[in-house]
Amino acid sequence: MFTAPVEDSIRRETDTPADRPQPWWRDAVVYQVYVRSFLDSTGDGVGDLAGVRVGLPYVRRLGVDGIWLSPFYPSPQHDHGYDVADYCAVDPLYGDLHEFDRLVADAHRLGLKVVIDIVPNHCSSAHPWFQEALAGGPADPARSLFHFADGRGEDGELPPNNWRAMFGGPAWSRVRETDGRPGQWYLHLFTPEQPDLNWRDHRVGRHFEHVLRFWLDRGVDGFRIDVAAGLFRHPELPDSPDPAADERTRDSVNPLAWNQPEVHDVWRRWRAVCEEYTARDGLDRLLVGEVSVPTAADQAAYVRPDELHQAFFFHLLSAPWSAGEFRKVIDDALRDIAGTGSTVTWVLNNHDQVRTVTRYDGDTGGFGATRARAAALLMLALPGAAYVYQGEELGLPEVLDLPDDALTDPIFHRTGSRRYVRDGCRVPLPWSGHASPFGFTAPGSTVQPWLPQPAWFAEHTTDRALSDTGSFWHLYREGLNLRRQLPQLGEGSLRWLESPPQVLTFVRGDGMVCAVNFGDDPVPAPVPGIPLLASAGCPPGTLPANTAAWWVGGLPTS
Repeated sequence: MFTAPVEDSIRRETDTPADRPQPWWRDAVVYQVYVRSFLDSTGDGVGDLAGVRVGLPYVRRLGVDGIWLSPFYPSPQHDHGYDVADYCAVDPLYGDLHEFDRLVADAHRLGLKVVIDIVPNHCSSAHPWFQEALAGGPADPARSLFHFADGRGEDGELPPNNWRAMFGGPAWSRVRETDGRPGQWYLHLFTPEQPDLNWRDHRVGRHFEHVLRFWLDRGVDGFRIDVAAGLFRHPELPDSPDPAADERTRDSVNPLAWNQPEVHDVWRRWRAVCEEYTARDGLDRLLVGEVSVPTAADQAAYVRPDELHQAFFFHLLSAPWSAGEFRKVIDDALRDIAGTGSTVTWVLNNHDQVRTVTRYDGDTGGFGATRARAAALLMLALPGAAYVYQGEELGLPEVLDLPDDALTDPIFHRTGSRRYVRDGCRVPLPWSGHASPFGFTAPGSTVQPWLPQPAWFAEHTTDRALSDTGSFWHLYREGLNLRRQLPQLGEGSLRWLESPPQVLTFVRGDGMVCAVNFGDDPVPAPVPGIPLLASAGCPPGTLPANTAAWWVGGLPTS
């Protein structure tokens, strides 16, 4: 794997130019680290915090501003850490608090911010609170920390309502009481191993403010909030009016379970905690939410000046490859989200989505990689912040042929369907070599990675990407460097220019032009001359099919 010294050309926190006084997060590019798939330092086949620390120079050389770590807390790993048993510790699988502290210190020394994942919507069924609730019986105060309810039917044999879990199956499980008889039911909108917390009990909110302070005191720069539109349920838990509830798994639209108005008070309290720390030392902390709501206007409510700093804008990720569709979602985001005073947080992928190369390929006959490169340049040219999921900078496709017995995603085990399975984007990264484990595990280990790596990963190792100046890695690297160097990029204005129907062209600032040809035929370039950066070979005067390009110092000729 790559262990070369860090280059000095990347801006450090201490030498931020005086003309960029805004908080670091407003135009930051953050690299998402899925810890168990990044780098294994112990040889057990699972990535860990020490592996992340070893890989920091690679991340810094890429040119990002920080890293976001997936959950590393103690957990039975039913959902790979999103079932948390202790919010103030590190699972031995990933290391310990000392190793976490070393990681934060090394990241800060390299000028990288550290954002950690926090999971407030639900915990693990192994969490002490839930174990106490099970042991105490229906009258125990611990049950009010969750959503326990009596069942319907003559003997309570039916769930309390018709809600479905996002990972498949009913959203309720019945417990067996200490006397051995079937008892109450508890709510879990993901899996039975992830009971939903009841945020109407004030003890839950107080505990999570303690959790925030625990990690802020250890030096983290922010939190990525899982299921940030969740937390609260309709207090009476009525049946869902959604007629398709039985058919849905992941992207549930149950209006009684998501996007309840009370959630905004939580984010105001969390924002106040962050600002308290900022007032002490002048360092900005970040709250970025996973806010899955129908429209940009809905999302804007979460990033008002006293709530979350940012929320991932998933509509760009889900937009089909079309100039009109991309322009619509960009316009919606800039109108509704940037209008709050926040900046848009753009994403093309994460640990829950099919990788970009595969998603854009569809039935195009092999244009997925070309389109993914163009989309990357488009995203990096947009005003605001951006997140890059590990492996996207290598052009990794989705691994589609994992055998059933290798799949670990609870969605597969609860539905029996591979339709929404997320393991294919979580296969451990290839670092070097020509065969698995491709440098992912510690030297000398005979243990295979926790998910099998295909042989074709040899074409996408970091060593190979670094040595090939035409690789995805170098495209990301050059785009990120230009974001730092060009004052027109990052936060700021965007102005659309007239273009052919299959082309998007816009100006950033005073003369930085980005154009993307979404069509399958070349078109005349909007700016004469060779572009400063292009996602594919771009002769002067021509913008090839499925290609993005940047020009500086000239405006369109027409």
